[in-house]
Amino acid sequence: MRAFYSLFLLAASVVAQEPAIRLVKVAEGFARPTDIQQPDDGSGRLFVVEQAGLIRVVRNGSVLAEPFLDIRDRVTRIGGIGDERGLLGLAFPPDFARKQYLYVNYTDRAGDTAISRFRVSAASRDRAEPGSEQVLLTVDQPFANHNGGQLAFGPDGYLYIGLGDGGSAGDPRGNGQNRRTLLGKMLRIDVEPDLGRYRVQASNTFANDPAYLPEIWALGLRNPWRFGFDPATGDLWIADVGQNRAEEINFQPASNRGGENYGWALMEGFQCFAPGCNAEGLFLPVHEYDTRRQGDVSVTGGYVYRGELSPALRGAYIYGDYASGRIWALRREGGKFANELLMDSPFSISTFGQDRTGEVYVADYG
Repeated sequence: MRAFYSLFLLAASVVAQEPAIRLVKVAEGFARPTDIQQPDDGSGRLFVVEQAGLIRVVRNGSVLAEPFLDIRDRVTRIGGIGDERGLLGLAFPPDFARKQYLYVNYTDRAGDTAISRFRVSAASRDRAEPGSEQVLLTVDQPFANHNGGQLAFGPDGYLYIGLGDGGSAGDPRGNGQNRRTLLGKMLRIDVEPDLGRYRVQASNTFANDPAYLPEIWALGLRNPWRFGFDPATGDLWIADVGQNRAEEINFQPASNRGGENYGWALMEGFQCFAPGCNAEGLFLPVHEYDTRRQGDVSVTGGYVYRGELSPALRGAYIYGDYASGRIWALRREGGKFANELLMDSPFSISTFGQDRTGEVYVADYG
């Protein structure tokens, strides 16, 4: 029998000034969901990405029978639970209502990363045309894991892409600190002016530095599976999956202009990973948690809550752990960050999502 998975809305009430969290089921029937997105087109639709190569539409709590996009014929065939390849990310450009195209991040049949654009069908706004694909960027993946997967438009209108270090364990090829590879990096590219290709703007920190590939926005990442921009401030939050000791949350204020080195594989979290490492010049995480306790294994990044249902959570960064199902709120309080456990959920948390009103969703991978 086909397994069913659910999408939930994070809601909260205030009891004695503390957030009391509950999860409200929004929709179900998804197979291995990897991303949740909502375009700013006034339709109220949620788009749920499935790892095998489908994007499903949720309208008024109902999942439409026909998929929005079906590219199973070109996505890596997914193995068992724990396979990190597949259709991994979705992003709608600013002014999607007029443009009617979208971007996806997937691993192709060779197992390599592809960043592609697809157009919405002229016959139905609930269907995209598989044959309209424009592949903008491909990145060779030497191993099956640590592909990253998310892409998102920043407040500046540019497309940000999170790529892992290429996989295996311990970054055997040194990609995290290699300035001449896109692996282990956050990328920033301009995909809108010329729909035939992407550009790198001069405002990229390394655009004119021959020691670096110009697309690099930040480096030293192991597997930034999920990242998110605060819709109110433009700050960037990056959850980076750790090796064996710690999961970490990195924070880039909107005032920073890129170029951060988050340390992998010199460091894992706050501690040295490479013997005798030097942390000088590195941007250490604002929070880490130990993977050797309470069943935590793999961080799943989320979003800063800006909704109306849960006033006590407003301004908090909501994130969770894939294995333990625990969900936390990380708050920036002056120059410090305070972490609070919100709940122990029974889910395998594969991704969070955020709608245009600032409410936060969470998907159970199953």
